[in-house]
Amino acid sequence: MGNLFCCVQVDQSTVAIKEHFGKFDDVLDPGCHCLPWVFGYQIAGHLSLRVQQLDVKCETKTKDNVFVNVVASIQYRALSEKANDAFYRLSNTRSQIQAYVFDVIRGTVPKLNLDAAFEQKNDIAKAVEDELEKAMSHYGYEIVQTLIVDIEPDEHVKRAMNEINAAARLRMAATEKAEAEKILQIKRAEGEAESKYLSGLGIARQRQAIVDGLRDSVLGFSVNVPGTTAKDVMDMVLVTQYFDTMKEIGASSKSSAVFIPHGPGAVRDVATQIRDGLLQGSAAQH
Repeated sequence: MGNLFCCVQVDQSTVAIKEHFGKFDDVLDPGCHCLPWVFGYQIAGHLSLRVQQLDVKCETKTKDNVFVNVVASIQYRALSEKANDAFYRLSNTRSQIQAYVFDVIRGTVPKLNLDAAFEQKNDIAKAVEDELEKAMSHYGYEIVQTLIVDIEPDEHVKRAMNEINAAARLRMAATEKAEAEKILQIKRAEGEAESKYLSGLGIARQRQAIVDGLRDSVLGFSVNVPGTTAKDVMDMVLVTQYFDTMKEIGASSKSSAVFIPHGPGAVRDVATQIRDGLLQGSAAQH
């Protein structure tokens, strides 16, 4: 019906290409237009101005000879002021864009190692966008955005990379565990050394207290009992200690039988042996 009355409708976000006897005449914007077909005017086609997306999967290899599939997402649209170029100059826009993407990716990725390719995805996308923008602007198209959405190496390569990563993490965990055990051993040794040091101090103080007590006892006994010597007092102390020891052994229900010389003469022998040991130790120090 529109053609009968020489009227055509152009939808929103679309332009129509008007021809006069097969020659480009004008670009019709969205709306209603008069098209007197009887005078040789016609619509050659319509061109969408919406942003379109093209996903390109390109196989290439990296500098370290790893084959990867690089997936690029290209967002583009036709420019209304250059609609005649976009309509007439390219027969297959998507194939043209794909060819440029292949060219840039296969010229960029082989210069990078696999790890660098993952790290420099934005640089690869920028290189693709710059090349496409420079080429497609002559054909009436604008490159809106270029994204490298995936870099997928071979399955065996991914498994090897995961194993390397796992081994590195296990090695790090083993190092941390060994360091923790080392710290525990050092702290345990420091604690034992401190404990032994404090124990030694306690024993030294105990012995010092015993010596001081014996000295005070000997001096007090010598003063209160005239005519006694320090040797007599020490012999008496040893006899007292001897009987106290025998008493403790007899009072313990779990004690085993102990055979020792018994009698006053044995006590004198013990006292003599102690004194001789102390005198020999003093002489050795001097």
